[in-house]
Amino acid sequence: MVHAGRNWSRAFQDIREGIAARELWGHLGWQDIKQRYRRSVIGPLWITLSMAVTAAGLGLLYSQLFKAPVPTFLPYVTVGFIVWNFILGCLTEGADSFISNEGLIKHLPAPLTVYALRTVWRLTLMLMHNMLVYLAVLVIFFGSLTTDGYLLSEHGVPQPGIGWNIVLAIPAFFLIALNGGWVALLFGIISTRYRDIPQVIGALTQLVFFMTPIMWSTDLLTQRFGEGHSWAILIAELNPAYHFIQIMRAPLLGLQQSWHHWAVVGGVTIIGWALALVAMRNYRARISYWV
Repeated sequence: MVHAGRNWSRAFQDIREGIAARELWGHLGWQDIKQRYRRSVIGPLWITLSMAVTAAGLGLLYSQLFKAPVPTFLPYVTVGFIVWNFILGCLTEGADSFISNEGLIKHLPAPLTVYALRTVWRLTLMLMHNMLVYLAVLVIFFGSLTTDGYLLSEHGVPQPGIGWNIVLAIPAFFLIALNGGWVALLFGIISTRYRDIPQVIGALTQLVFFMTPIMWSTDLLTQRFGEGHSWAILIAELNPAYHFIQIMRAPLLGLQQSWHHWAVVGGVTIIGWALALVAMRNYRARISYWV
């Protein structure tokens, strides 16, 4: 006998109706941005300014520490930060998707998927603001980034430079955002039941940040340990965040890109949505009680 609250059709129906209610989650996500920067002089442009200052400061600092050319390494750090901020938001804010919407869940008869999409849409708006920093960096260092064979670090691997494949950044972002959906649903459900999960995620993401090639490149590992030390490269390759960042950063900066980055992200997408659907089937009906 199937439990009344555990129904595949209701889980799929919730997701379908949630996606269809784009006016609702679109409005809620935009209001989140407006509310966060209400009464400030430049409003949401604080998002752009904050990213610009962080990327410029750390990009200049680490380019000197690693003896890397500023015209290519600073854009590398900038785009890495932009994509990482979106991923980080999906993990940390996604875990609070249902907890932070307690009042609406209890009083608004809407699909639970709406609140996960609200989070992803809000983070998408923030990423769009941050992309203004990328455009500024692209204009400033356009000559260096379009040069065939440019280097990210001294004696590093030559990069092909920005070309027509820059358009691959669009499907890359949609694939990352698609993963943000299952992250918000799965972690949101788990976090409503176990309130320690957001703190655990917050602590682990700090470790993942330093282990992900954002402020350093894989060229540095090869130069430091040599080609024979494959374990050094595994530090990056076994980190899913690296592959998510790379599928979007590579086309935006004209970096070499391997198909295996897309394969890893595709595999994570399938597994993640499978787990999210199982969670929706088993615990969707209990969320309103847990919050």
